[in-house]
Amino acid sequence: MLAPDAILTTPEDIEDFALKDDYALNPQYITLVIDAADRGDGMRLRELLDALHPADIADLLGFLSEDYREEVIPWIPADALAEVLSELDDDIRDEVIDTLHTDDLAEVLQELDSDDAAAVFEDLEEDQQKAVLAAMPQAEREAMATALAYEEETAGRLMQREVMAAPSFWNVGHTLDHMREAGDDLPELFFDIYVIDPSHRPIGAIPVSVLMRSKREVTLAALMEPITEIAVNQDQEEVAYIFEKYHLISAPVVDISGRLVGQITVDDIVNIIQEEHREDLLALGGVSDDEGRDASTFDMLKSRLPWLAVNMLTAFCSTWVIAAFQEQILKLVILATLMPIVASIGGNSGTQALTVNVRALAARELTAANAWRTLWREVRVAWINGTTLGFILSVIATLLMWNTQIHKDWNGALGLGAVMWGAVVINFTAAALAGTLMPLGLSKMGRDPAVASPIFVTMVTDTVGFFSFLGLAALVLL
Repeated sequence: MLAPDAILTTPEDIEDFALKDDYALNPQYITLVIDAADRGDGMRLRELLDALHPADIADLLGFLSEDYREEVIPWIPADALAEVLSELDDDIRDEVIDTLHTDDLAEVLQELDSDDAAAVFEDLEEDQQKAVLAAMPQAEREAMATALAYEEETAGRLMQREVMAAPSFWNVGHTLDHMREAGDDLPELFFDIYVIDPSHRPIGAIPVSVLMRSKREVTLAALMEPITEIAVNQDQEEVAYIFEKYHLISAPVVDISGRLVGQITVDDIVNIIQEEHREDLLALGGVSDDEGRDASTFDMLKSRLPWLAVNMLTAFCSTWVIAAFQEQILKLVILATLMPIVASIGGNSGTQALTVNVRALAARELTAANAWRTLWREVRVAWINGTTLGFILSVIATLLMWNTQIHKDWNGALGLGAVMWGAVVINFTAAALAGTLMPLGLSKMGRDPAVASPIFVTMVTDTVGFFSFLGLAALVLL
């Protein structure tokens, strides 16, 4: 059988081979790229890269080591380079940028939409930024300066400044003729024509599909639909929420005076939603977004060590509880065997409540309006789960106690079962309260509830679990 490298000769064959059914890169394709790099076969690298979408090229670079990226980057097709840059992780993007001449980089940035160009430009070193701006035409320099004037993670930074706008007295024919004449001055991708008043404030929007189906003499005022405006200083998470809630494809961005200054499209929002969800997921695990495929050992240590240190300090709370009951544990050794179970399942219950409520906060489904109802629901679920699992564990604890006794004493065995049952219910209740109130409190203080909540919820369930079990045992059994 011929090796894949021998039979993949057309772009279509290469593309079909490169991507699996789920659109992930085929590991065998990555091997072909590495083999070509090892041979120094630049023409084969160009063939392999030419067949890929820019997003797939960016994905490929993420799978390669730094040495292989150095071999591959010079062979990225020039017409795809701009889009590839906008898709890359920051560290890899820096490597690509370092291979480009200032004039070439300036040209690449001009090919991008204004929002993507600003995202790439802001990651450049200060001296690089000055050199690139000097190589740009005056209009492009001003556009870049305007984009960067807005704060990071706001609608102003996210938006693209290119929009299609028209006054309400224009008709369909006039608008279509203008769009054809404007050509390259229009956004590369847009879904709506924004209708503006004489002050350049948006008063409505017309989907392109509606415009194309309408007769030339119909005025825009007769076709326009209500719009949902985005303020230029709105946080990108709020913008994503608005898009999701109202099922928007695009939305106009307005400045403080209400004038149209840009637009945000759904492709930008998909990226934001994925980014925010990724950040929340990583934060729940106590790590940062810096731990990508190319994160260094130092970056990973910097991300993880501080929270592990906090976790270590909070762990002393449960240690203190255990130390306070060491006499009781010495008198009844079986307590040491069973007490981790109460803390462990309580911790899992707290994690469940925490995960659900952090997600609800992010989706604006949990607010002050329904906080008490949500808390009461979590407590009810905790009581039912705690009662059910507590009963099962109490039976097991009873049998273990009876089995380890030299002189069989059902009263003592049943007492331990009751202690186990009560401790589980108490800890599940504490888990529900902590898993709900902790993220709510942090959100109220303006903190990210996904970052610190897991450690403190674990502290609560461990401490309450040990204290409730050992404390009840001291009261009932000793």
